[in-house]
Amino acid sequence: MKDFDSLYFVGAGGIGMAALERYFLAKGKRVAGYDRTPSDLTKALQQEGAHIDFDENPDLIPDYCRDPQRTLVVYTPAVPDSHQGLTYFRANGFEVVKRAALLGVVTAHSKALCFAGTHGKTTTSSMAAHILQTSGVGCNAFLGGVLRNYDSNFLLSLTSPYSVIEADEFDRSFHHLSPYIAVVTSTDPDHLDIYGTAENYLESFAHFTELIQPGGALIIHTGLALKPRVGEQVKTYTYSRDEGDFHAANIRKGNGTIVFDLVTPWETISDISLGVPVAINIENAIAAMAACRLVEIPGDAMRDAIGTFMGPKRRFEFWLKEPGDHGKVMIDDYAHHPGELQASISSVRDLYPNRRLTVIFQPHLYTRTRDFAPGFAAALSLADEVILLPIYPAREDPIPGVTSEIILEKVTSAKKIIYSKENLIKSIHLSNFDVLLTAGAGDIANLLPEIRDEFKKQEP
Repeated sequence: MKDFDSLYFVGAGGIGMAALERYFLAKGKRVAGYDRTPSDLTKALQQEGAHIDFDENPDLIPDYCRDPQRTLVVYTPAVPDSHQGLTYFRANGFEVVKRAALLGVVTAHSKALCFAGTHGKTTTSSMAAHILQTSGVGCNAFLGGVLRNYDSNFLLSLTSPYSVIEADEFDRSFHHLSPYIAVVTSTDPDHLDIYGTAENYLESFAHFTELIQPGGALIIHTGLALKPRVGEQVKTYTYSRDEGDFHAANIRKGNGTIVFDLVTPWETISDISLGVPVAINIENAIAAMAACRLVEIPGDAMRDAIGTFMGPKRRFEFWLKEPGDHGKVMIDDYAHHPGELQASISSVRDLYPNRRLTVIFQPHLYTRTRDFAPGFAAALSLADEVILLPIYPAREDPIPGVTSEIILEKVTSAKKIIYSKENLIKSIHLSNFDVLLTAGAGDIANLLPEIRDEFKKQEP
């Protein structure tokens, strides 16, 4: 990297790209890039010193990014090869690398704590980063969500030997990593547009476990179909809520709190209180603390950190929480896989067992909707009322016959409907929400302020 004094990011507004941009800004490099549309994240990056344009015209590339000897170009697989900026860079002799490859280079000489899995990886990696940061050990963290504790998805340490990485399986990105500690939270099939079959998906995770450094460790959730292929000098530990080398005991719920004891192979750490008290975070905290315990973070420091952890934005984030037993509640979650959606809805049910639950869900990707429509419908059927938005396409073109309707027709809830984004906002006053969960990985996030404001106007 010493040969480059500037970096240009194609897809600069992606959450994974943003962490690298912040890393290189902190290192004194000049950072520029392109993204399709402005967002809160791109605005924050611009304020931090990045030059970001929203038109792919190569004429907008700043002068300091036009020397192929001094500029590295980074792109995300979500950007098509036909992108005008990428075409310009490739035609003019620039080195062009995937985000995942650059992340692998940046973290290769650290002791990397890598968190992989179909779901749970953002929260578990964020918890681990927070534990290391508050313990005083510190870390360089490259995360898939903006932490509310820090208002960033990147943490910097000039002295810590550790990095914390959300290890993304999309496009086999996590194969560029060299884990010291690898955590696998779940292996429910996903991204079948990339992998084709569930078997290929599992094989990708198996290869990930082969990459663990000698002397390192694998921490894997109990009961997974994955068959790890770790080296002889790599130790394997299991975890879950109720069993495994690391598990919870003496779980206590009440008055909006969840407290438990963590059982490890060496000791029991008592009275851990979740800063974000939802049931799924028991397992998330166990995974994060298991990784930190293996790098010798004391139990007291882990307990304190979990208690002050506020969570990543869009991971079970409260947008409205009126006082009283019948106060209006609005929660937002990034859930975009059937397993995630079921866990999120179940967590809301656990918190508010006797309340009427409405879920507004925006499916993400045509292929994922096609492959998992029955699973989405089964998860949504746990709600009393279901509102679907049209599919958010992200990087994909439409697939004939694949719409939100193929989910809705299988939902068994008594009340169910599809709204356009525009009609959703106009129609909220026709509803009478009690507890509301919004979910999805698309641009539903842009609607949250309006949804909340309209919800607050509803008569009790």
